[in-house]
Amino acid sequence: MRCLIPQLPKWQDRIDEAGGIATRRIEYELGHPRARKDEDYLSLGHDDVLSLTVALMEHAKFRNLFVARYPILLIDEYQDTNEDFANALKIHFLCGEGGPLIGFFGDHWQKIYGDGCGKMEHDNLVVIDMNANFRSVKAIVEVLNRMRPELPQDVNDPEAVGSVAVYHTNNWRGTRLTGPHFKDDLPADEVHTHLEALKAHLISEGWDFVADKTKILMLTHAGLAKEQGYSGIADVFTGHNDLFTKKEDPYIEFLVDTVEAVCTAYEGKRFGEMFQALGRRTPAIRSTADKIAWASDMNTLLRLRSNENIGAVLDHLKKSGRPRLTEALDGGEREFEKAGHAGGAEESVVEDRIERLRKLRAIPYCEIMALDRFIDGHTPFSTKHGVKGAEFENVLLVIGRGWNKYDFNRMLEYVGSNIPADKQKFFEDNRNLFYVACSRPRKRLALLFTQKLTPAAIATLSNWFGSNTIHAL
Repeated sequence: MRCLIPQLPKWQDRIDEAGGIATRRIEYELGHPRARKDEDYLSLGHDDVLSLTVALMEHAKFRNLFVARYPILLIDEYQDTNEDFANALKIHFLCGEGGPLIGFFGDHWQKIYGDGCGKMEHDNLVVIDMNANFRSVKAIVEVLNRMRPELPQDVNDPEAVGSVAVYHTNNWRGTRLTGPHFKDDLPADEVHTHLEALKAHLISEGWDFVADKTKILMLTHAGLAKEQGYSGIADVFTGHNDLFTKKEDPYIEFLVDTVEAVCTAYEGKRFGEMFQALGRRTPAIRSTADKIAWASDMNTLLRLRSNENIGAVLDHLKKSGRPRLTEALDGGEREFEKAGHAGGAEESVVEDRIERLRKLRAIPYCEIMALDRFIDGHTPFSTKHGVKGAEFENVLLVIGRGWNKYDFNRMLEYVGSNIPADKQKFFEDNRNLFYVACSRPRKRLALLFTQKLTPAAIATLSNWFGSNTIHAL
């Protein structure tokens, strides 16, 4: 396995800087890649595990060991399986004999992640369609069937009562947003105003907006960040929302998954959980002096977390190492310090990531805390990633702009037309996300479009939901 490590993305440079692999242990703990000269181990990242597995699948010995240990392999939500890994299964197991019995459970219309394999097709696979819908009432299932007539779903309880309704904001006469990612959407304040008005109307019709009954699923970032208290972070990543909602940015990932986990456990006096989040490489407490130093550093971190900006928290962590920064953050901070903390005449030559980091460091850290609560589902709001596979009694779906690859008005326009070849992936990404969102509720579904809809888009909605369900808000 050692000879494969340098072939993994970015690992040759890490190994060179660390002085080679030599006899270092290779481990996978917190999922952050790490290699340093003064340490006797290499830590693999989350993505490295998949890449390494794909590489090892080329070797018959590994495949034999794999089959011996896993004679039956069941993959849930297969459409979101890493494409390289899915292809390796096809090449090495589906195309020949001696592989495990593999079951792929999922639906290619529910592929909403960028690196997923999508529809799995192979001559050696037997397709078994599941036509029963045990979640949603008849009114919602009928909408899903009109969206997707090739896969008709049967309702579990035909007598169950529910509702669907679509609301749009075309009658609003103010100035809408402009720009490539926000064009024709409402300003954030107006999103909030329209959302509150619709919530009041739905409450009068029997909706209950407590978090365990109703989810407000927002396929827009014009108003979501403002509602949840992390608008500064959203502004930093304008047009690239997956970087913070999916924690694809290494700073967001570290602050949410590690720092927040450590602080929450410490505040709750769950010290075992705290050290688990810190990782095994964190210096142990061996004396009273160590305990005092730990308490001092953690109390300082809690104070900075509540009252200062992200930069102040990062500067403290660089000194304390509790928790230690990841390799990516170490490199980012060194690059940031080299560029200089303050802007100047030479600022135009500073790379985009330095500008983004400078803006991120200036944001109050409490926005990270708000983002963490949102991502973990501790609010009535969510994005596409917070509800995958989930279900709720009621869903209010708020649809607008702010994503770099989603424009639901255009998707609705494409339905029933000849989609240009270069727009097919765009259409499928938008359609799949829309379908997944509409299939979450058990009883009630309402849609609020904050972006302006064209007549063609409204016509598609009328065909899917029924013209009597379309309302101007």
